[in-house]
Amino acid sequence: MPHVNNKRVLKNTLFLYVRMLLGLVVSLFTARVILETLGVVDYGLNDVVGGVVSLFSFIQGSLSSSTSRFLSYELGKQNGSVISKTFSNAFFIHLVFAVMIIFLGETIGLYVVNYVLNIPESRFFACNVLWQFVLFSTFLSIIQVPMSALVISYERMNIFAYIGIFDICARLGIVFLVKFSPFDKLISLALLNAVISLLDFLIYLIYSKREFPEVACFFCGKDSVVIKKMLGFTGWSIVGSLANMLRHSGLNVLLNIFFGPVANAANAIAFRVNTAIMGFTSNFTTAVNPQITKSYAAEEYEDMKNLIFRSGKLTYYMLMLLCFPVIFECNYILHLWLGSQVPESTVVLTRLVLIISMTETFTYSIGCAVQATGNIRNYQIVVSGISLAIFPVSWVLFHFGFPLYFGLVVYLCCSIVALLARMPFVKLLLNISPMEYIKKVFCKVLLVSIVAVIVPVLIYACIDESGLRFILTTVSTTIFSSICIWFWGMDYDEKIFVKKIVFKVVRRK
Repeated sequence: MPHVNNKRVLKNTLFLYVRMLLGLVVSLFTARVILETLGVVDYGLNDVVGGVVSLFSFIQGSLSSSTSRFLSYELGKQNGSVISKTFSNAFFIHLVFAVMIIFLGETIGLYVVNYVLNIPESRFFACNVLWQFVLFSTFLSIIQVPMSALVISYERMNIFAYIGIFDICARLGIVFLVKFSPFDKLISLALLNAVISLLDFLIYLIYSKREFPEVACFFCGKDSVVIKKMLGFTGWSIVGSLANMLRHSGLNVLLNIFFGPVANAANAIAFRVNTAIMGFTSNFTTAVNPQITKSYAAEEYEDMKNLIFRSGKLTYYMLMLLCFPVIFECNYILHLWLGSQVPESTVVLTRLVLIISMTETFTYSIGCAVQATGNIRNYQIVVSGISLAIFPVSWVLFHFGFPLYFGLVVYLCCSIVALLARMPFVKLLLNISPMEYIKKVFCKVLLVSIVAVIVPVLIYACIDESGLRFILTTVSTTIFSSICIWFWGMDYDEKIFVKKIVFKVVRRK
């Protein structure tokens, strides 16, 4: 990979990490305050009602990835006029889709909220008002996608980080406003979140028009050729989005139907922890993914392969350093964070969600590279077909009385199978040997993971739960994981790359 790309990836990742660190602190703080303010039932209702929107907006993920792929690809080809045409038609597609979501939400969506979900009778009115605000926020987030994709494709990660920091600070202010609001807390939270969504949209709109006036043309005429290409790409991505929707929001709805709002609260907390930790890896992949697409477009295939391998390992290592201590000391951390209000089954759900995230971390760079080729039909059919099994299998297990965490057990099993199913496509579409990927990525991270947990497991087994064990487990996990990553988990050129970064930082200091 060219040196300039390394510097750009590093710089963009640092911007995103500042955003993430602030978001992590605020997210963990606000989760506890909101749980205390709303109570366990309303907290769960807020999560499941918001999740129902995903049942209707699952295509949004496909449109978003399609827009990012086409913008980054044309930037790699340096086709200036085509970029503007791509953006304009992407905005038109998103606008049409957003209107469709409003229609579905006001018809089928209202039926689901009022007649399918397990909602206490006294909270029907609040949940219906919440639904309207969530629909409004969803509409704005959909038509905002082309603008945020434009910022990411041009790798303006500093701006992306600044807008994210604004959003984080604003939502921190919301917590205090809701806490002292004299009105219904759930409705107040929904209203204020909708206001923040509107402000985020306006900021992206103003920035896009100011910094990319020649590209950010919203109504420059429809081009049937461009629309056909984007929808053709999106068509197969929809299968993947449907699978993601069913395994996240669909599973959450099943938890509500079979186990009630308290189960949704436990699930929401588990995914809140996971989202906070995943911010570390998602920031890195957000910075790397445009480089992968541009390398493919410029026919720099060796650079692309190095990026795929490096991204797969480094994202896992970053996640491992954070997940291992939380998995070991999950019960202690949750009670330290939330006090006595930890819903039942939250600990086991959190551990399973983190293990799932560690399993799926390899898929991001592979998926991005496959999307860059534009040939995603068979890939989506196979991978998404496996993921689609999560919803019906979980429904059957819940119907026969299995515990609620079995939904995530099914999720984990399907994630492992889907990961292995991606290997043939690495060869067919990217011309990369699956055995080379397995040897340089899977085998290394597996060795590192096994050796790194030996000492923490002994500490966990020999010492009762306490602040002392939490400290010892966290410190030992971090130290031994770092040692294993350096000696067994990284190649020579990756160590040289890290050394150069450290030396530069030291010289600047």
